[in-house]
Amino acid sequence: MKFNISKEALLGAINQVQHVVSSRTTLAILSNVLLKAKDGVLELTTTDLDVGVTCTVPCEVSEAGATTLPARRLATIVRELPAEDIEIKVDEKNVASIRSGPSFFKVLGLTSEEFPALPRFDEAREFKIEQQMLRDCLRKTSYAISTDETRYVLNGILFSFKDNALTMVATDGRRLAMVEQELEFPQSQEIDIIVPTKAVNELSRLLSDSGLVTIKVTGSQVGFDLGDSLLVSKLIDGNYPNYRQVIPGEAKERIPIEREAFLRAISRVSLLTTDKSNSIKFIFTPGQIEIVASSPDIGEARETVAINYKGVSMTIAFNPEFAMAPLRNLSADEIHLHLIDEISPGVIRSGSNFLYVLMPMRVNA
Repeated sequence: MKFNISKEALLGAINQVQHVVSSRTTLAILSNVLLKAKDGVLELTTTDLDVGVTCTVPCEVSEAGATTLPARRLATIVRELPAEDIEIKVDEKNVASIRSGPSFFKVLGLTSEEFPALPRFDEAREFKIEQQMLRDCLRKTSYAISTDETRYVLNGILFSFKDNALTMVATDGRRLAMVEQELEFPQSQEIDIIVPTKAVNELSRLLSDSGLVTIKVTGSQVGFDLGDSLLVSKLIDGNYPNYRQVIPGEAKERIPIEREAFLRAISRVSLLTTDKSNSIKFIFTPGQIEIVASSPDIGEARETVAINYKGVSMTIAFNPEFAMAPLRNLSADEIHLHLIDEISPGVIRSGSNFLYVLMPMRVNA
């Protein structure tokens, strides 16, 4: 196997695939990246047996072939090479000779035959969506994924393909983020799947501002085909809880609030919260909202934000980090806060397709 490739192209491809590689693997082959050179392209693949990524880049192939090399070491070497042109030659014992300008490296690899094959998607359901749209949906939901491994069905995002819409939901039991996007597909293709956190993170990294992504679903696997790269992942097996019943009924108050000003005010006030007293009070009075944090050990912070509020005085407490998370990940100038009373969940809405449910905390007098 022998090929020439530009440093920029090879480094870009390695960076796309190397995040999947686990540093604590019992199988040596899973620390490696599979390299296949043929027909003017180099294909790079990594996997941890749950998630796999494949990426292709153009190169000059003098001799087709395949091998596997240590992914992280290869990335480090390529990053430091002095010249733009790289020649890689691999002998029959999987020893790679890497030349670039005055530099020469010899790296020991493992046979490509040991590398686990990624799943195929011959009989899969298929859905097409714009990459930018999917990336936006992931950004608006992924921060609410649960990290509690005892509730494993919540350790990912629900993708619900129903009624010509894709609904994506993440929740950790104390908050819930949901986004809906119109999407055309036959009714026979309707399905719910749970995509695990690691795949969500990798997908967010791979998606770009242009082009389509084809989502391919089989019984236990999902593939995201982005053209030059492919992400495959096992799905979380289980039934996602009924998220619709968490969404509160008719709100008594619908309060428009400037997103950025609200976020900054909460951020400043939350500087005086502690692990023990990790809640801040939102005191609504006509024309304003006062945000308050008080801790007997540290002190008190208050900030007032002018809002269009004409309802009765109301005090509700939220976890500040949970209140800020959607505000950071939305782009709209204005959000709407929907409230029923001091003990019911609050709801943040943005546009017609985003909703965030936030459980209140006990108000300390």
